Amino acid sequence: MMSIVTIHSAISFQRSLAFVIGRRVVGQIPSRQSPFSFCSKQCTSTATTSSSSSSKINTSSSNIIDGVDKENEAVLCVAVDEHKHEQEQLLKDMLYRIRECNKMNDDVRSSIVEFQVDGLVLGKVHPQMVEILCSTYILCIDDDDERDKNNEQDTGNTSPVFELVSTPSSSSSSSSSSSSSYFRPFLTLSEKIAGTTIESRTKAVAAVMDQLKMNGIVTGWRNELYSVSDSFYNPTVFLMERAAISVLGVLEYGVHINGIVLDQSDNEDNDSNNSSKNLMWMARRSKLKSKYPGMVDHIVAGGQPAGLSLMENVIKECEEEAGIPPEITKPNIYPAGVVSYETVTGNKNGNGNKISRVVLFNYDLYLPKDYIPKPLDGEVEEFFLWNYNQIRESLSPDFNDPIKPNCYLVIIDYLLRERNYISPDTKGYLDVVRELRSGDCI
Repeated sequence: MMSIVTIHSAISFQRSLAFVIGRRVVGQIPSRQSPFSFCSKQCTSTATTSSSSSSKINTSSSNIIDGVDKENEAVLCVAVDEHKHEQEQLLKDMLYRIRECNKMNDDVRSSIVEFQVDGLVLGKVHPQMVEILCSTYILCIDDDDERDKNNEQDTGNTSPVFELVSTPSSSSSSSSSSSSSYFRPFLTLSEKIAGTTIESRTKAVAAVMDQLKMNGIVTGWRNELYSVSDSFYNPTVFLMERAAISVLGVLEYGVHINGIVLDQSDNEDNDSNNSSKNLMWMARRSKLKSKYPGMVDHIVAGGQPAGLSLMENVIKECEEEAGIPPEITKPNIYPAGVVSYETVTGNKNGNGNKISRVVLFNYDLYLPKDYIPKPLDGEVEEFFLWNYNQIRESLSPDFNDPIKPNCYLVIIDYLLRERNYISPDTKGYLDVVRELRSGDCI
C-alpha cells in the first residue's frame, strides 16, 4: 500500500505544506497559496491531474505527487481542517484579549457626559464622577491677595471648578427645542474659577485632582503632566496629572515597542519568510508598581508626556527603561501603526467610576541577536525572550501568567502584520482588525 501523505509542521506560521512519501519530500504547496484553496482544488481535480501527468511519471507516483489518491487526499484535507481550526481559535483568543481592554456596556455608554471647554469635546465622564467633580470645592484666592506671613487663615471663597450646564442638542429641531428632553447636559470648567488660559485651567484642575487624590479616588500619582486636547494634533487646552486622566475621560496617548530579534538561521529566504522564528523581548514588571505589579509587559512602553515628540519619547523610554542607547534605537526603530481602546474602571473604594480612552502608537525595534536589555529605572525586574509558541499560548484566556492587558493589542497587531502568522481568509480576521481600534483615534 502506498505511503500516507502527511503534512510537515502544519501550524499557523508554516510557510508551506509538504507532501512526504516515507521520509522524502516529493511535493509542496506554494507559500503564497492558501492551504485551504489548495485542498479544495486537489479534492476536485484529482482525476484530471492524474491523467495529465501520466506521460511524465508512473500512475502510482502521479497519484501522490500531482493528483493525490483519494485516501491520501482525505488525510490532507483533515490536516488542513485542523490548521483552519487552529487559526480560528487563535482569532477567538485574540478577540478575548482585545475585549478585556474594552469593557463598557450600553447603559454606561448611553449615560456618558461629555466634558467640554470652549466648545471642544475633551472627554467622556461617568455620571457618578460628574457628581463628585461638581461637589468638589477649592479655595479661591485672587493672585494679588496677600497672605499673612504668620500663616493666618487665607481669605477667599470655596467654589467648584467643574459645573454641569445644558444647551440645546445639535440634533434638536427648532420646533421642539423648548422641551427639556432636547437639552443634553455637559461638564465644563467654571470660567470664573478656572479662567481662560492654559496656566489658570491647569492650576484649577490640579487643585481638584489633589482633593481626589486625598480622598483615594486618584491613585498611582506620577507627577507627570499630560496635554489635554480634543485631538493629538490640536493645541493644548490645559495640562493635568497623568494618573488623573481617566477621571475626565480625556484621550491618553502612549508608545509601545515590540522588541524583535530576527531569525538568524542560514535559510535562503530567511529575510522575508521566516518571521515565525523571530523572538520578542518581554519584561517582568516590578512587584512594587501601582498597576499590574509583577505582570509580563513590553520591553519598553510609556505614556506620551507634554513637550516631547513621539520619537523623542520612544528614544527616551528605550534608554530609561531598558538601557538601549540611542545609537541602537534610532537606526532600528520603525513606526508600525496605532491601536485604541475604551474601558470603564471602578475604584476599589467604590468612590467613582472612571473612563479610560487610550491611543497607543506602535513601534517595532529590531535588536541585535547578542544585545541584552538591562533594567535601569526600577520599574522592571527582568527581561526575557519569547518565541511565537509562547506568545500564542499567552493569548489563551486560561493562561496562568498573562501579559499586561493593553500590551496584547499591540502584539496582536504585530502578529497580523507579520507574514505567515495568520491568514486573512480565516473567519474572525476582520473582527480582530476592527476591534483593535475600538476607541477614538483622533
